[in-house]
This record gives sequence, C-alpha cells and structure tokens, in this order.
Amino acid sequence: MLKPTLAAALLLAAPGIAHADTIVLAGGCFWGMEGTFEHVKGVTNVVSGYAGGSAGDATYDRVSSENTGHAEAIRVTYDPKQVSLGDLLGVYFLVAHDPTQLNRQTPDEGPSYRSAIFPQSAQQRTFVDAYIKTLNAKPAFGGRIVTRIESGPFYPAEAYHQDFMRKNPDHPYIQRWDVQKIRKLKVTYPALFKG
Repeated sequence: MLKPTLAAALLLAAPGIAHADTIVLAGGCFWGMEGTFEHVKGVTNVVSGYAGGSAGDATYDRVSSENTGHAEAIRVTYDPKQVSLGDLLGVYFLVAHDPTQLNRQTPDEGPSYRSAIFPQSAQQRTFVDAYIKTLNAKPAFGGRIVTRIESGPFYPAEAYHQDFMRKNPDHPYIQRWDVQKIRKLKVTYPALFKG
C-alpha cells in the first residue's frame, strides 16, 4: 500500500478543467463505499446504486444474479471548491477498496463487485485515465490495477441500502469489512476526514 506522503503526491491537479460535481464509483459492496465517502469533507451526498446495466434489471436480486452487467456503485456528489477529483480518487484507490482485485472485493465475488469508475464527463474520463496510468507506474501497484473505466447510467438502489453503514453500525458485515475503512481514511487523509 502507498504511504500517505506518496498518496498526497499522486493527488493530481487539473488546472483549468471544470470537473463535474458527481462521479460514479464501483468497488465492492456499496455499503462500505458509501459510508467511507460520507466521511470526506466536500462530499455533499452519496447514493448507493447500480451502474453498467439497464434500468429494468437494476434491483438487488437481479444484480446479485451476476447476469445483468451492473456493478454495485455509489454516486458521489461533491463541491469541487472543497475537494478535488484527485482527492476523491485518492480515497477510492487507497482507502475505499482494493483496486487490484478482479471482479471481487473480499468477501464478495462476481462482476457486480468489480472495480470500475463511471466518469460523468469527457474531462473526468481523461483525468481518471491519467490517474490510473500514474498509479500503475508506481511500484506499490506495478501495473496491477484492474479498475475499468466504463460508461452507463446510474440507478439508485432500494431504500434499505441507503445510508446502511450509518443506520446499522453494529451489523456484522459492517464491523468485519467496513469500519476499518473509516479508520484508514482518518489516518491516511486527516485533512479530508469529517466525523
């Protein structure tokens, strides 16, 4: 894993590029992804959902069948004056999930748990592509990042999935797999952490 100082150096700046105020990120179960990004300063809203498939199949039961093409994902709305796209990608790659696992995030397996980014503009797509290439050039990753850049609409998940981590902090899955992400965020990016 990269040290915070190296991670800080990777927070690419893109002067003159107006980033969209949303980005869609997939990296395993959306409960922990959503809970992690809710603790990032400048993030104003996080919604759990599905990306990469059609509207008719965007339900938990159908997506879990691994036959719809969706990934569990989150839509992050952020204020680019408070947090940059580079900051968000740093959290995504270094805290929220493991971008070297193909079609899984322990303990969940299958394409619906893949590592994928769904840029919301051409500028975002260019930025994300450059960011991934920069990470792959670093020894800690050594070209092993499997994160895909994809396109397609985002569909919010069922109501019971929204804010799941905040509403169910003692849930065994949350305790085993997700609570440590919040701790890691606080240690790795203290200036971005909000309690």
